Amino acid sequence: MREFHPQVNGTASIYVCGATVQGIPHIGHVRSGLNFDVLRRWLARDGADVTLVRNVTDIDDKILTKAAEHDRPWWEWAYTHERAFEDAYDALGCLPPSYAPRATGHVTQMVELMQRLIDKGHAYDVDGDVYFDVRSFPEYGALSGRKLDEQQQGETDVRGKRDPRDFTLWKAAKPGEPSWPTPWGNGRPGWHLECSAMATTYLGSTFDIHGGGLDLIFPHHENEQAQSRAAGDGFANYWMHNYWVTMSGEKMAKSLGNTVSIPAMLDRVRAQELRYYLVAPHYRSHIEYSEAALQEAVTSYGRVESFLRRTVERVGPVELRGEMCPDFVVAMDNDLNTPQAVAALHNKVRQGNTALADGDHDAAREAAECVRRMADVLGVDPLSPKWNDVSAADLGMRQALTTLVDRLLVERQEARKSRDFARADALRDSLLDVGIAVEDTPDGPQWTLKDD
Repeated sequence: MREFHPQVNGTASIYVCGATVQGIPHIGHVRSGLNFDVLRRWLARDGADVTLVRNVTDIDDKILTKAAEHDRPWWEWAYTHERAFEDAYDALGCLPPSYAPRATGHVTQMVELMQRLIDKGHAYDVDGDVYFDVRSFPEYGALSGRKLDEQQQGETDVRGKRDPRDFTLWKAAKPGEPSWPTPWGNGRPGWHLECSAMATTYLGSTFDIHGGGLDLIFPHHENEQAQSRAAGDGFANYWMHNYWVTMSGEKMAKSLGNTVSIPAMLDRVRAQELRYYLVAPHYRSHIEYSEAALQEAVTSYGRVESFLRRTVERVGPVELRGEMCPDFVVAMDNDLNTPQAVAALHNKVRQGNTALADGDHDAAREAAECVRRMADVLGVDPLSPKWNDVSAADLGMRQALTTLVDRLLVERQEARKSRDFARADALRDSLLDVGIAVEDTPDGPQWTLKDD
């Protein structure tokens, strides 16, 4: 790890590899967007003016194949699924990117980049295809740590390559495929070229942070860095890679048939609960998806939500103002250590629950404000307008219910203190009969509405 020093004090520039819009997004796809949304929120909370670019790959072999299989125009197929991704990001509380450029809108910048590479002797054209010459760039492999003789680009079309390890910058037009004019003939961009062009267009020749999934380190990010620096750009000063969401030990991918789509997930849990599930683990740790783990996250988030709502009902509005909790700051400054950050959040929830039980409203409000500030950085603040969908009538009912239940719990506590356990059990059972479950915890009795 290295300390983060932005190019310009008080700012942060971030480029994140976005979606290849070939199908409906699943939780593996959106994890990257969520992780870098948390990074953006944390840098902004620290006072930085953050520019975040998240691209859209809207021309690609997979898009063309899927569109053809469904007898749809490629551009319609791409745009339909671009909207599905945007809907997923929005549903899960991602702040809108500063820019969301499409690959097809930046062909001019790609042509200019290829010309610079050819002029410097790092690229060559063969019958309308343009390739990057990896042997011309001694730093190739620096990002991934791979030796040149260990590398394979995974490209099936090797026509005209001087070396099989060279990678494609531009693909010559094929019958029936979309194409754009270039000095080397009509064609369409290679995957790696587009990100270099878009990143530098919006963030300049050198910028702060480049992010994406771990699987992109090679060849995608290795090739981005090579072509950009070979052309004379400094490109990214820092690289951050999030790990995968897996099922049965395998990376979640459409080709494996083990995806869990966002629309399907949101039929089962609320969006803020799914977001909590995906951002609570460290971004560099893998998430092994299971229904049990998801429900555990739902329960954990419910403790935060319950504390904040009970505080509002008892002591009034809870604001976001004030300093961030020190333990949370230490965790987030340590490579976005969200597990430690979430632990700090729940520790403050426990303190707040104790204050509520003791009738210390000032301490409860202070704890709740701290909880809100931490949850806001993670994008899961239950009282934010994004998630706080409780109507005035519902809030009134909640307040009335809270008052009644709390009175019964006080009576139950008094019965327990006087060792009248039969009376205490009867009060607990009477609450359970009407759908209210009581749990005795180190922080005092906690109640929740029982699941049907």
